[in-house]
Amino acid sequence: MVMTMSSRILVRNLAPHLLSTSTGAAAAGDAWTHALLKGAPARGAVVWARVFPVRMASTTAAAAAPGPGPAVEGAEEKSGGAAREAPASEKKAVTSYWGVEQRKLAKEDGTDWRWSCFRPWETYKADVTIDLEKHHVPTTLLDKVAYWTVKSLRIPTDIFFQTVWVPGDDAGDGGGGAGDGGGMLLHLRSLRRFEHSGGWIRALLEEAENERMHLMTFMEVAKPRWYERALVIAVQGVFFNAYFLGYLLSPKFAHRVTGYLEEEAIHSYTEFLRDLDAGKIDNVPAPAIAIDYWRLPPDATLKDVVTVVRADEAHHRDVNHFASDIHYQGMELKETPAPLDYH
Repeated sequence: MVMTMSSRILVRNLAPHLLSTSTGAAAAGDAWTHALLKGAPARGAVVWARVFPVRMASTTAAAAAPGPGPAVEGAEEKSGGAAREAPASEKKAVTSYWGVEQRKLAKEDGTDWRWSCFRPWETYKADVTIDLEKHHVPTTLLDKVAYWTVKSLRIPTDIFFQTVWVPGDDAGDGGGGAGDGGGMLLHLRSLRRFEHSGGWIRALLEEAENERMHLMTFMEVAKPRWYERALVIAVQGVFFNAYFLGYLLSPKFAHRVTGYLEEEAIHSYTEFLRDLDAGKIDNVPAPAIAIDYWRLPPDATLKDVVTVVRADEAHHRDVNHFASDIHYQGMELKETPAPLDYH
């Protein structure tokens, strides 16, 4: 088959590049191109057989490859050992291309900060003078459902978690699942409606982080076994999904449930303190993470930790009952500034 004019032009331009990887190959390529342009018959299989083997066999790479052993050794000697590793004193410090190196942090006394899960400016002194006796009396049907739901949940969680020094109300919500669920849904609503949240996203996520620190602290004391950890995971999965659905259906109900959960947590920690005073539980030294997080004295004990954790729960109680009251009054959370940094 005689080649068309367009085919001849294509071959004239591409053949030297496809076929020439050395001087000899270039000459062969020119001869083959000349034959094609003169109209010599060339079957498709023959053309592809000529093009691809030459293209895939890279003589350029072969020429750049090192030769036999002696030649390599000689080249290294001539270069003065340039291939050898540079002395440690000449190495430069590795810097991140992305510029995200962490600055060195220190505590107030000048010692190095050793925690990566929270920073010095996130620590605080808990207000232990808060009223622990406050209680929201359930009057509406929704409040009564929330109250008795929490009461029914406390029985199985207390039976198990009292054996590992973790009050059931703290581990029962998966260490902050309520704050995570509410904060996430408010975040999505803010994006969906192009509106601010009044600070409530941050307030609820701060609550979730604080609850997580409670759980992490007691894990340092209790040293839970694998099946105890598995139960926390299972409880978290059930509670978070149920709370997520409840918040979608009725935020005022969800916040009321959380408020009652915090009331039960206060009661649980009060009993915990009584057991410590009675000697039923050893008043061991406070974990280092608790001393730094709550700015406790160096000689703080487990009793000091439980006292500040109970105060945290009282603040969470107030925030969630307050949020539920806002909804009961026909308003949205964004219409009332959130109580940020309320510890």
